[in-house]
Amino acid sequence: MMSTDLYRGITDAAHDSPGWLHRLAELGTDAGLLLLAGVAAAAWWRARRGTARGMALALLVPVATVAAYVCSEALKTVVDEERPCRAVTGAAPPIASCPPPGDWSFPSNHATLAAALAVGAVFAWRRTAALALPLAALLAFSRVYVGVHYPHDVAAGAVLGAVTAAACAGLLAGPAAARVARIRTTARHRRPGVAARVVGPGPAAPSTRPVR
Repeated sequence: MMSTDLYRGITDAAHDSPGWLHRLAELGTDAGLLLLAGVAAAAWWRARRGTARGMALALLVPVATVAAYVCSEALKTVVDEERPCRAVTGAAPPIASCPPPGDWSFPSNHATLAAALAVGAVFAWRRTAALALPLAALLAFSRVYVGVHYPHDVAAGAVLGAVTAAACAGLLAGPAAARVARIRTTARHRRPGVAARVVGPGPAAPSTRPVR
């Protein structure tokens, strides 16, 4: 009930807000995911010449994001929660188009993906926290603002994405770092001229010329 009342309050305020803010919110829900993906890509680019663990954490961001999305989709099929834009009576009309029946509301896929990308990027590069975490929170809120999710949908999605990213970093970073280290070692030894520099020239053959 509290989530429904909060949904009404947010959508009422959204309905009374300027049109440019409506358009910004609609565009931002997808553009925000692209921006977060860009942050994760920047973390990977930075990690290329860093430690094996740093590279492993950067590579785990898309893994965690996909895993979180799969879990979110699985939960949707179990919960079967109708979208608030159809289920809540007396609420303001949604800003965004209401998804079709069967496109369930709980949890929010957008919030799940945003949290997984943001938290994963922070594990890979802590300095991204100031941008990634507020952006993920804003993106999650926008799903309620445009009228397609309850507040508890986005809260659950954010927790799911964050926990999945943290679990991947905690459980898989070690094995992934070891794999990265092996690949880097193999790549270094396959470069032209590396073997010669490592092994060096062999001992000179003894002279067969007679000593005078």
